[in-house]
Amino acid sequence: MESGLYIVGTPIGNLDDFSPRGIETLRQVDVILAEDTRHTRKLSERFGISTQLVSCHKFNEASRIDRVVEDLLSGKTAALVSDSGMPGVSDPGGRLVQACHERNVQVFAVPGPSAVTAAIALSGWGEQGFLFDGFLSNKSASRRTQLSKYVEEKRAVVLFESPHRILKFLADVTTTLGSRPIFVGRELTKKFEQVITGNAEEVKTALESGFAKGEFVIVIAPFNRKRDTSSHAR
Repeated sequence: MESGLYIVGTPIGNLDDFSPRGIETLRQVDVILAEDTRHTRKLSERFGISTQLVSCHKFNEASRIDRVVEDLLSGKTAALVSDSGMPGVSDPGGRLVQACHERNVQVFAVPGPSAVTAAIALSGWGEQGFLFDGFLSNKSASRRTQLSKYVEEKRAVVLFESPHRILKFLADVTTTLGSRPIFVGRELTKKFEQVITGNAEEVKTALESGFAKGEFVIVIAPFNRKRDTSSHAR
């Protein structure tokens, strides 16, 4: 195994989605830099991975960088993982990757499952490309300003949202984008996965019936997308 940093994508829900290459990489590196070591320990136990775990999250990433880069320059190897999906995509890791590039440390990608591409595929609106904006502001006024950028966006827009903000988010979508069709995926790839399509008000009503739990991926349909006459959920 070549020395350097390995960015490893991990399952977004279903552990059976973990690739053989991802598993083998985590077994071979000298250390695994994990967003949450408790979460990654469960993954390690599931696949018989005994590599040392070291926390690397948004609160300590900056303080870890120099030591990690020095170790990599000395010939060691490290894998960077987040709780799910690819590190650095609305997750910690970007600063470490940039530091490796600046110091000429090799960086390798070991791709894995992605909530972004899963949602855009499930929505059926990705044929003209899409825009990914991660998490919007947690303040309603700022969030509406951000949403207003999509009023005439001709590509689908993919966003993340947390369970405690999803209903307020949907209310802001209604205020800003009206009856624009949206897709919402909850707990994608997990046992209780649910997907809903409709306008934001329809989706909000469905979630108020008891589904506003888990992590959410939202896809806003492109501008001028023909509106279906009814909402759909599964």
